[in-house]
Amino acid sequence: MIELKPFAALGGADHGWLKAKHHFSFANYYDPSNMGHGALRVWNDDEIAPNTGFPAHPHRNMEIITYVREGAITHQDSLGNKGRTEAGDVQVMSAGSGIRHSEYNLEPTTTRIFQIWIEPTTDGGQPTWGAKPFPKSDRSGKLVTLASGFADDGDALPIRAKARVLGTTLKAGETAEYSADNSRHIYLVPAAGSVEVNGVRVNARDGAAIRDEATLKITALEDSELVLVDAA
Repeated sequence: MIELKPFAALGGADHGWLKAKHHFSFANYYDPSNMGHGALRVWNDDEIAPNTGFPAHPHRNMEIITYVREGAITHQDSLGNKGRTEAGDVQVMSAGSGIRHSEYNLEPTTTRIFQIWIEPTTDGGQPTWGAKPFPKSDRSGKLVTLASGFADDGDALPIRAKARVLGTTLKAGETAEYSADNSRHIYLVPAAGSVEVNGVRVNARDGAAIRDEATLKITALEDSELVLVDAA
């Protein structure tokens, strides 16, 4: 089963400095019938104006993955971590028992990100933060695991959830496949381009909520970049 969530139909808000679209109920966009997809709780499509951003604020008991589509985001937190994550790279924050952080676009151009929240398998624990480059050339034509709570995914950024975040870039006509247990919750969003997933067209920034599909065949209808979450 594939439920398409067209970008134009997503909830959202325009704060001037921030243009946000919400794939699931979030902040002032409240929809009790759209609270997440399994352990995937939030998928925000954010456009952040130059020299603006999110001032310091708290989180706890959430795995927060930031996928930078364009520009760069600069992170600072209450643990003393600081870092700048560029387009194509990924940062992960395990909020654990509690952390405060800020995220700013200090670049001269708009920064565009996907912000993904996944509920952890267990609450509490020491909060952590990390970032890693994932060159698009290394993801060309194949799905690469970017963040994972599975020990076998050793090259991925660690999260505290039985979930994976994967990414790929596909040239027009290329195909990638992904297999998962039918009980898993899959959510897929093209950052750019358009793809066909088991016969369903998914355009740039649309969401596809997937259940009961043992194998996904993803075919690029044009040059595309996409992110996929596999969650419990």
